[in-house]
Amino acid sequence: MKDRIKIVTIGGGSSYTPELIEGFIKRKEELPIKEIWLVDIEEGREKLEIVGDLAKRMVKEAGLDWEVHLTLDRRKALKDADFVSTQFRVGLLDARIKDERIPLSHGILGQETNGAGGMFKAFRTIPVILDIVEDMKELCPQAWLINFTNPAGMITEAVLNYGKYEKVVGLCNVPIGHIIGESEMLGKSKEELFFHFGGLNHFHWHRVYDRDGNELTEKVMDIMFSDKDEKVVENIHNIPFLEEQIRDLKMLPCAYHRYYYLQEDMLKEGIESYKENKTRAEVVKEVEASLFELYKNPNLKEKPEELSKRGGAHYSDAACEMISSIYNDKRNIMEVNTKNRGALPDLPYDSVVEVSSVITSHGPMPINFGKLTSAPRGHIQIMKAMEELTIEAAVTGNYGKALQAFTLNPLVPGGNIAKELLDEMLIAHKDYLPQFKDVIETL
Repeated sequence: MKDRIKIVTIGGGSSYTPELIEGFIKRKEELPIKEIWLVDIEEGREKLEIVGDLAKRMVKEAGLDWEVHLTLDRRKALKDADFVSTQFRVGLLDARIKDERIPLSHGILGQETNGAGGMFKAFRTIPVILDIVEDMKELCPQAWLINFTNPAGMITEAVLNYGKYEKVVGLCNVPIGHIIGESEMLGKSKEELFFHFGGLNHFHWHRVYDRDGNELTEKVMDIMFSDKDEKVVENIHNIPFLEEQIRDLKMLPCAYHRYYYLQEDMLKEGIESYKENKTRAEVVKEVEASLFELYKNPNLKEKPEELSKRGGAHYSDAACEMISSIYNDKRNIMEVNTKNRGALPDLPYDSVVEVSSVITSHGPMPINFGKLTSAPRGHIQIMKAMEELTIEAAVTGNYGKALQAFTLNPLVPGGNIAKELLDEMLIAHKDYLPQFKDVIETL
């Protein structure tokens, strides 16, 4: 094991970067860091410089000798890296605004990682992550790739099954939000509880236990349905779940299940936001602008409190914990996107699932979640088939596969409506979809 490690963050100009730096500083006794490289593209140069200067001030304030490098040269950064984290957004926030607004203009749910928007985010992102992986194979073949670019599950599966790169873990902050929120509900510290997650990224369920082995899942439901104020994810409108449905599951849903279990209500809320030009992407764009104004302050030497409003809190801290867990062979339990290996027997062995796992120096070891009952099993198998088709379309540019994925997705109506929406979004995102170039020309 190396004495001093090199960490590279692709998408280094992200508004999340101060949380990442804070996470590394918090773990300075666990991680012997020599260099941190923040990488971005030409369009992100200004943000990279602003956030990079803040990162340097934070490291200096902590009295550390780490070198913080800012670059637009990805290959230079990747050379001999030990850990690579990815937090980029192809097409920037303007692409996300299209992902949300175009479906809503058709009266169809528009969301960053679900429905048509989520599939298009995958179409734009997967070719880029596979390019990064090719560079890694050449320049740092032993490095771990810690991905928290969305849609995290599909990105991780593309890296494993198409990039043929095994040292990859996908992260999401949603399980962390559930753990923090439900621990508070139960009046316990999260260390006193065990949360067992299983499912797909943004489509998982979980159960809760205490140290004595008592299951507390029903107790959380009791509080949830008496309080009606479950707030786990900053960016999801909080409409109460249907009690009979959740009780029947005998598992707790993830916040994103609202898009599937309460589709009409969520659509109604989405259309209201659309009419007022306040879709989540538009709100985030405003929040980002104000964050970067704060970051410019030369006297700011720590992560500002306002970052928690951005809707991705705990993401970066999870990435730092993952790096430390692998480096130190901690064998702690984290919720990650990793190869199934039978943890969810209702899904293919080699598919990527989001599941509680023991984190070792050789990566995550998934904890068996067991077979699902009919309702969640049927739902998750459709979602996994949709993900597989989306990934294949993203890699090959095959229009038929993209249309199949759209038709399978529960948030997109089938037939000509799916085709019209697919065509409109292909044209809208043409600059970031080289694999669909021939198809777009015919449209």
